[in-house]
Amino acid sequence: MATRQLLADLAAGWQSEAGMAVEVESVGGVDAAKRVQAGEAFDFVVLAADAIDKLIAAGKVVAGTRCDLVRSGVAVAVKAGDAHPDISSEAAVKAAVQSARSIGYSTGPSGVALTKLFERWGIADEIKDRIVQASPGVPVGTLVARGDVALGFQQLSELMHLEGIDVVGPLPDDIQITTTFSAGICTASEHADAVRAMFAFMTSQRADAAKRRQGMDPA
Repeated sequence: MATRQLLADLAAGWQSEAGMAVEVESVGGVDAAKRVQAGEAFDFVVLAADAIDKLIAAGKVVAGTRCDLVRSGVAVAVKAGDAHPDISSEAAVKAAVQSARSIGYSTGPSGVALTKLFERWGIADEIKDRIVQASPGVPVGTLVARGDVALGFQQLSELMHLEGIDVVGPLPDDIQITTTFSAGICTASEHADAVRAMFAFMTSQRADAAKRRQGMDPA
């Protein structure tokens, strides 16, 4: 879901440039991987790089077709109008987490990394009853907007366009969680050459502005 709006923009750009229709279905990464693994007839898939590699190893994505698209960082959000916690340093973020009424994160790679961070800080047991994990495909920001979560962590691209929340800012550099999102051609595809041409566009400098507009950096 972190790449939902980006892929919509890139697909529209490619359609305009090449005159070739592209249909993108955005779902949670866990579900997307399961559907490709199950053999659904998709031409290409976009997931975190390690998930693409697993699908290559399983024979569901063509070896050698992985294209790294963007690097995406995690930001922190609170309900619109709520006080903004200090997140200027690792110690400040830890203190904000410890004092938060509830903490939300996703089932994606950023959620896995946050779990490990809380364990490294030694506060996993202390906050476990205040953790809310969003269901696959559900933006953490929607939980924040409803007041179900006081402090939300998710990819900036998933938070920046949501109503009802304030994006406090990105995690500080020393604990920033950066995910590389990559594309790969599914072995079920009957249009591999067309997909390769689209990937060339998506990884070119012509696509850089769209990536930055969505809070991501070109990979």
